Amino acid sequence: MIFRNATINDLAAISAIENICFPPNEAASPSSFVKRLEVFPQHFWLLEAEGEIVGYINGMVTGHKTINDAMFEHAALHDENGAWQSVFGLAVAPVFRNNGYAGKLMQHLIEKAAAQNRSGVILTCKEHLTGFYQKFGFEDLGVSQSTHGGEIWHDMTLYLHLKGKD
Repeated sequence: MIFRNATINDLAAISAIENICFPPNEAASPSSFVKRLEVFPQHFWLLEAEGEIVGYINGMVTGHKTINDAMFEHAALHDENGAWQSVFGLAVAPVFRNNGYAGKLMQHLIEKAAAQNRSGVILTCKEHLTGFYQKFGFEDLGVSQSTHGGEIWHDMTLYLHLKGKD
């Protein structure tokens, strides 16, 4: 099992996993992934097992304490000096599910954010997934202003440093 940063050569595999794991109204487009891979590849991690891509996690760094819809489509909003590591997508191919891989990807992102001295990690998720993220220490801040894909999301925040609560 290895973690590595995604490259443009991984686009087909990433898109295939995305389209299996998310409904069309929520799934990121291949062009959106291209922009993310061009602008913040160092924040787009893959997990491989036995030479196969198991899943991925990605998100820009921002100065905002919550995710807004513009961030999903405008990779240029990435701010490497921002205090918050976001999570735009966490996905594991169905054949690899129920092996703890989603948790390993999340832990990897959290460790990277902590090593970069970020204030915390932010994400949005549907209500039924809040418990999964709370296991990592995320707080549910309630219903998000994000309406990405026409859905209702919850803002989730993991504070890595006390300065993030300011």
